[in-house]
Amino acid sequence: MAITLTEKAAGEVKRIIGEQRQVGGAPDRIFLRLRVVGGGCSGFQHKLDLDPQTNEKLDDVFEQHGVPIVIDKRSQMYLNEVTVDFHDDLNRRGFSINNPSAKTTCGCGSSFSM
Repeated sequence: MAITLTEKAAGEVKRIIGEQRQVGGAPDRIFLRLRVVGGGCSGFQHKLDLDPQTNEKLDDVFEQHGVPIVIDKRSQMYLNEVTVDFHDDLNRRGFSINNPSAKTTCGCGSSFSM
């Protein structure tokens, strides 16, 4: 499975985790969880969360740019060749997920179909 977390996205994840640790709200080991859930106007949505737990039977864990990433096996079939990026521009701030396997996306860009 080829998933890319850009250096800019990794830096932002590390910044967020660092902020949470400063206020005492983050455990020593925390993962960036990438998953696909049902919903949205096109049928599926990408979700990014910080998660302190993994399940050895259901999750695969790998690391990019110093960020541990966890993906459940069910979501993996929808995430091949996905790129997670972070934008901090005048018109756009936040994470984006580019999924070349998506057949269609909704107008707001938050959901997709396969």
